[in-house]
Amino acid sequence: MTDSVTDSVTDRVTDSVTDDDAVLTRVEGRAGHLTLNRPRALNALTHPMVTRIAGTLTDWERDPAVAAVVIDGAGERGLCAGGDIRLIHRDVTSGGGAASRAFWRDEYTLNVRIARYPKPYVALMDGIVMGGGVGISAHGGVRIVTERSRVAMPETTIGFVPDVGGTHLLARAPGGLGTHLALTGASVGAADALRCGLADHVVPSGQLPALTRDLAAEPVAEVLPRYAVEAPAGTLDGHREWIDHCYAANTVEEIVDRLLAVGEPAAKETAETLLAKSPTALKVTLAAVRGARALGSLERVMEQEYRVSCAALSRPDLIEGIRAQVIDKDRRPRWTPAALAEVTDAEVAGFFVPPVDGDLRLAEAP
Repeated sequence: MTDSVTDSVTDRVTDSVTDDDAVLTRVEGRAGHLTLNRPRALNALTHPMVTRIAGTLTDWERDPAVAAVVIDGAGERGLCAGGDIRLIHRDVTSGGGAASRAFWRDEYTLNVRIARYPKPYVALMDGIVMGGGVGISAHGGVRIVTERSRVAMPETTIGFVPDVGGTHLLARAPGGLGTHLALTGASVGAADALRCGLADHVVPSGQLPALTRDLAAEPVAEVLPRYAVEAPAGTLDGHREWIDHCYAANTVEEIVDRLLAVGEPAAKETAETLLAKSPTALKVTLAAVRGARALGSLERVMEQEYRVSCAALSRPDLIEGIRAQVIDKDRRPRWTPAALAEVTDAEVAGFFVPPVDGDLRLAEAP
């Protein structure tokens, strides 16, 4: 169950759109619209974009004329392929990671803000929605996917760990589905996104302009039933037996062993996919998803994710993964350590230690 989309979205360029134009805002009737506007970079998020979205949400929350917020992405390829990982690479190699930590503080705070937003927050999750794109959509109150949607948290491909509340979302998916998606980074279509709790409604992509027009005049609850359709058949449920069995194992090594032993071609392919990922990222991801289940609230999970993300800045695999995927594009990362057996429990535990410049603290929703 490999997925070439995960690799293709990392092969993007940094475009020349200015900070002021990278998020377009407008109000049409009763709806405020946010459009991510870096289509050549697959609308990859930057710190100024996060700041602009947060400020606009504050303005619209106070504006009685704005009854709902709609977020979408410019261009034909998708809503958002995640944070701009080229900027992370540049920051770590030349600046020590301070800018990345500041970005994540504001991004994760925004993700929680979206989850707690008091007005309907309608995310049009058309096309590619990955990493940080999940963070600005899948925490919303109204999450719409289409037949074109490909939703994923592909962080292990670059030696990183699912963030932006991804471990919170995936920890709540049925059975072993969330762990499967977290470790493999595989993307899912509309039906499986609904099955895993990453989306709520399916609307044909060709109907999104009409839906958007209607939201200018009518409440979301009245508009959606006119456009929502039954989700097409997904693929994950057909693999639930081996997925649930294999991902119930206690360690990544045991998961791989079960995948190889179960006798299913798709399971064997999944094992091969995992063995190509960063061993450290896989072990930390498994601990993070299981920790998220125990932590419960999005706020507490996001604080855990901040610790893990900051720790990754000082480890070799994140920078090596970005190098292999988007800098040199050789797709041949050299992971350190190179084997699962060489990643110790102490090394994994080190990712969950508070960063030296302080934890992220988020107030619980009342």
